[in-house]
Amino acid sequence: MTRTTSWLSLLLPLSIPLLRPAVAEASELKWDMDQVPIKGKFDETACPDYASYATYPHRPYSEGPLSLPFQRPHVRCRTFQSDAIEKVIKDVTSRMKNPDLARLFENTFPSTTDTTVKFHTNGMDGKEKRKTMTVTDSPVDDDPWTSTYEDPGKWEGPQSFIITGDILAEWLRDSTNQLKPYQKLASKDKAIFDLILGTINTQSEYVIESPYCNAFQPPPHSGLPVTLNGQDDTVHPAFDPSFVFECKYELDSLAHFLALTNAFYAHAKSTAFLNARWYKALDSVFDVLEAQSKSTFDPETGSYRRNQYTFQRRTDTGTETLNLGGIGNPLNNGTGLIRSAFRPSDDATIFGFFIPANAQMATELKRTADLLRTTGNKKDVTRAETAEAWSKTITEGIWEHGVVHHRKYGEVFAYEVDGYGSALMMDDANYPSLLALPLMGFVSVGDTTYQNTRKMLLEKNSNPYYLEGREFMGIGGPHIGLQNAWPMSLLVQAQTSDDDDEIMKCLNLVLNTSKLGLIHESIDVNWSHSYTRSWFAWANGVFADTILDIAKRKPHLIFKDATPYEP
Repeated sequence: MTRTTSWLSLLLPLSIPLLRPAVAEASELKWDMDQVPIKGKFDETACPDYASYATYPHRPYSEGPLSLPFQRPHVRCRTFQSDAIEKVIKDVTSRMKNPDLARLFENTFPSTTDTTVKFHTNGMDGKEKRKTMTVTDSPVDDDPWTSTYEDPGKWEGPQSFIITGDILAEWLRDSTNQLKPYQKLASKDKAIFDLILGTINTQSEYVIESPYCNAFQPPPHSGLPVTLNGQDDTVHPAFDPSFVFECKYELDSLAHFLALTNAFYAHAKSTAFLNARWYKALDSVFDVLEAQSKSTFDPETGSYRRNQYTFQRRTDTGTETLNLGGIGNPLNNGTGLIRSAFRPSDDATIFGFFIPANAQMATELKRTADLLRTTGNKKDVTRAETAEAWSKTITEGIWEHGVVHHRKYGEVFAYEVDGYGSALMMDDANYPSLLALPLMGFVSVGDTTYQNTRKMLLEKNSNPYYLEGREFMGIGGPHIGLQNAWPMSLLVQAQTSDDDDEIMKCLNLVLNTSKLGLIHESIDVNWSHSYTRSWFAWANGVFADTILDIAKRKPHLIFKDATPYEP
């Protein structure tokens, strides 16, 4: 989806200084928090639309020079509550040297739970799915969703619907990254445990039904409305628009489904997600890998063979559709790589072997294999062997075809390749990216090829989407344009650096351009008041994750003392 700038949002930051008091007191909100509804029951419809709420500054302001607003919604309007999250906020902010940085963490760390959990059931609270239908039952006439319950086990147990922010849809990638800062809390807070388990279960249903799609509608029993994306798309395999919001095949979406599962297992030490539906979703992932590993031309006959996935959108934006009748550019045989029609930015790939997504998939398949081997189940051992084989094949393909020689930097990772020798040399801010290869676990930060690549990516003359301006800098991408860099890229840069000065430079650039107390999607490098999206929960999550990373690795940079912190 194209994310546009709100001009009201652009003008508001200019007026913020006029709205701020000389001294900000935390007690300014006390009168509001102590109010009791007249009839004794709070009406949730009274809560403001957060998409609009986030474009205005709210008291109390931080006591630092930036006077950042408090942007959390009223406690009664928050979409999810967790004592463990509140404790982390208190633990971190009470130790921070910079009150503005503390306020930004206070707003961003709970952003996902405060504002984006549009539906959640723990499976026993009365909001779970209705009785499973049999194939002989007839769906209710006014409920087109009822027929989706025919599969035994479908939508059962905990379920969670996590939107990306200002769009009522769940992206597999975004929701996984939004929940990442909370994974370590799953073993300490049953509410967080159920929230993440519910997201795994919900994503399983999405992957089973439409494994080539990237964004989805609310669960049928959530009571939430279906939202159409307003596009004119022709896609194969066909999808149900009442189930799918958008169907761009992005390999990293499936890798993120595995990443969500693997992180939950690593931190919660639970296999509660291992049910018939999750196994079916995993089989769907394997099916996609098999189909998308095939070349454009049959290696035996040389004849063209149509790919299982095609996508065409009626648009005048080239990055929003695939050329050659929805296929994309030809890909060679025998590379070991997996095609991805679109990037994590939702832009079309130029060369379909998108290296960052292949690296993420290889890494998560290995972790999934390790997980499956712990169950002692013979079928799981077979699945583990399949996952491990794919991981090995993809990894070898990356090192053979995804590494090219750069005339200045030597051996580097390419962004995309086609197996014929063509390579695209760039990076995009969205995760997975080349810059983030160590964060996903594909290589270590000290790997020589990665360090060569990192230097290449952070220089304007070698990365066409590395942007520098009067007020901001960083990696952008074609999704927004050639004037906007993404704060997310600076946060990834900070997480992959051991240099104190580089880390603080990245952190301060993001802090000083977050005037509304939240992280934007992208910022005009020459005029930081021009940005896209006031409310972007994924970016907020990446900022929170970066602060927690620094609190563990480099606590002296942000804390009053040098004692490391982990939730």
